[in-house]
Parts: sequence; structure tokens; C-alpha cells
Amino acid sequence: MKLVFLGTGTSFGVPQIGCGCDVCRSPDPRDKRSRVGALVETESGARILIDTPTELRLQLIAAGVDSVDAVFFTHDHADHVHGIDDLRALSVRRNGPIDMYGPPDTMDRLARRFAYIFDETIRPAPGTSKPEGRAHSIEPGQTLSVGGAMVKAVALPHGSISVYGYRIGKLAYVTDAKELPDEAVKAFRGASVLVLNALLRSEHPGHFSISEAVRAAKLIGARQTYLTHLTHHNSHAALEAELPAGIAPAYDGLAVSID
Repeated sequence: MKLVFLGTGTSFGVPQIGCGCDVCRSPDPRDKRSRVGALVETESGARILIDTPTELRLQLIAAGVDSVDAVFFTHDHADHVHGIDDLRALSVRRNGPIDMYGPPDTMDRLARRFAYIFDETIRPAPGTSKPEGRAHSIEPGQTLSVGGAMVKAVALPHGSISVYGYRIGKLAYVTDAKELPDEAVKAFRGASVLVLNALLRSEHPGHFSISEAVRAAKLIGARQTYLTHLTHHNSHAALEAELPAGIAPAYDGLAVSID
């Protein structure tokens, strides 16, 4: 199985509009962070997309991706879903809707916000096309099979709302979480690769700080942990140098093989 980090930045992205800090002006390509999203390729060759971030078209082109078999949403904040229209090129190629999964409230809001994608009665004018998706609500703790891989939805607190993390085989993927409840710890233990959001050095009401993410990583005990959803307050090189062994910052385009 392979994990590709399509984007590893926060809702602002890096560089941030109007900012001239050292990280925003950094020549290190690892400091150029688009909005957070990922792609998982299963052992059978199926492709699972996690979220549809704002720069999805550019991310998929950079990763050489021309098809996906399913999309799993963590939640419906704009930076995680507003690239959904870019799925049009993929649904046109497959000549049919793409199965999309996520928390029930997220899928309900997406169906209303993007009715033209999910409502089969809304047809494009002759000679045109539209993105097509088939919405599926999944409950916390539910497990389903996609492309030969078992995908488990894990509910996590994100400020006043709940988001989903996902356990996919030996991968545990978490973004926009503030803590790991006991049930989440149980679900993620045994993963060989863990992905965690790590927003700032200081505390934030809805996200792990870097130190909180490090503590959470040690609690799970994965062989390797990657930090994502990073801001312009940390350069890749500086953060990499200070993190303990087995924990590293991810960057856009990073591909990881998972045993």
C-alpha cells in the first residue's frame, strides 16, 4: 500500500497571501504547502482519495493521478472540500459517479451545497459535463471494504464539531483533530504509519499543537509518524531537525510505502 501526501498545509496554505516571513519566502520546495489532502493506493491498485482540497486539480496532476475509486471526507470545512468540482475530469473518464463517503452531517451538507454533483436528476446540457458523485454516510466505528482494503471511520473532536480519521490497513490518518479519545487510540494502535495534524507550537482550540501531536504519536506507537496541516510558522528543515526519531514533517508530494 502507498500513501501520497497531496497537500500538507493549513487553510491559508504556504506561502500565505500577503506574508513575507522567512518560510513564505523559503526556496525549499518542502515549504510550499497546498491545502491538506492525501491519496492511498491499495495493494490491489485501487485509489482512495482523502478529502478534495482547494488545489485538488494541481495536486492530482503533480502526483500523476488520472483516476480514483472512492473519496473519503474527514469533514466539510472549505479547505477540505472546495476542490470537489475537480472530480469532474475523473468522473467523466470513468463515465459514471464516484462513490464518496463521510460523516452523515458532512454528506448531507455536501449534497445540499453541491447538489449538481450528487443529484442524478440534474443533468448537464448536451455537449457539456459535470462531476458526478454517489454519497454514502458512514457511522463512527463503521468498517467497509474498498479496493481490497478495510477502511474504518474513527470519530475525533475538532473544536465544537466531530471529524473522521481513518484506519486503512496499517495506515492511521488523522487531520483537524484536537485529541484522541480512548476508542480512537484503540482503533489506531497497531498502525505502522500514523499521520497527525500539527498546527502550531502554541495551543489551538481545534487542532493538535506540535507538542500535543508528538505526545499523541507516542501514545499510538506507530513505526513512523508524519505531521501534516502545518503553518508558515515552521520551516520543514527546522521542524525536522527538532522532532524525535520516528516523527517527521510531511511535505507535498511525499510518497510513503506502507508494509
